[in-house]
Amino acid sequence: MLMLLHPVAQVGGGLSIHASTVVGSLALGALYEWRARQAPASAADGAHPGSPTTAQRAMFFGALAVLLATLNGPLHDLSDTYLFSAHMVQHLVLELVIPPLLIAGTPGWMLRPLLRPRGVRRLAEVALRPVNCFAIFNVVLAAWHLPPLYNLALAEHPVHILQHLMFLSASVVMWWPLLSPMPELPRLSYPGQMLYCFLMTLPMSVVAVYITMADRVLYPLYAIAPRVAGISPLEDQRYGGLVMWVPGGMFFYLVMSVVFWMWSRRGGDTREAAQVPAGARAA
Repeated sequence: MLMLLHPVAQVGGGLSIHASTVVGSLALGALYEWRARQAPASAADGAHPGSPTTAQRAMFFGALAVLLATLNGPLHDLSDTYLFSAHMVQHLVLELVIPPLLIAGTPGWMLRPLLRPRGVRRLAEVALRPVNCFAIFNVVLAAWHLPPLYNLALAEHPVHILQHLMFLSASVVMWWPLLSPMPELPRLSYPGQMLYCFLMTLPMSVVAVYITMADRVLYPLYAIAPRVAGISPLEDQRYGGLVMWVPGGMFFYLVMSVVFWMWSRRGGDTREAAQVPAGARAA
């Protein structure tokens, strides 16, 4: 009988809750509120309009709510102990839903003091160049889906936490050229954003094809897991690859459509035309 790999606290109806995700989310929320309350006394940080808007708060705290729902409860339990395909759904949410909400919900002025140290600013300027954002995300994505690392994450809870943290961090970096709230670490121009989104589909598709077309089970834990709905381990693996391949790729085409709409609405092919002004209230 398959044993649960990760220690969880069972509450109400078998709902699994992981203390690390709750503590982490509460800490992020508290830090956001603390920084938001610094607004009236932060004029020296540069132009800003005051506290985050209602829409920005909704996006940021909505991201934390989605994070908790993704890393706890039924989806998490299915992902860890039953279905590889459920794990792919979980990873897509961590990569494509939560990070853009976090960035869009955070005004640039809240982050600007982090750039005061010369070394931090230089590191950010290098890491957040679009070509480096592209490389960081895709290297992290591909590496963690190699069988040795993926299987290690399933077997060791601390490694699994590291995997999810790296997915979230690399995804924030990946989304930065599209959603940056800071002109000093700028977005790409609208044409550049569309090309960036198209190119982003290619490495993900390669990883997805590798998983979908494999003729053996790459991740043995799922081969000994109790079956759900009669899905065999190899079928489950192929479904998981298709989840990454089709919805993952289509998501970027949807983003391309939104970028094109913004381009036609605001006009301008230059990078400057795509930026959020330093003192803008809108996310």
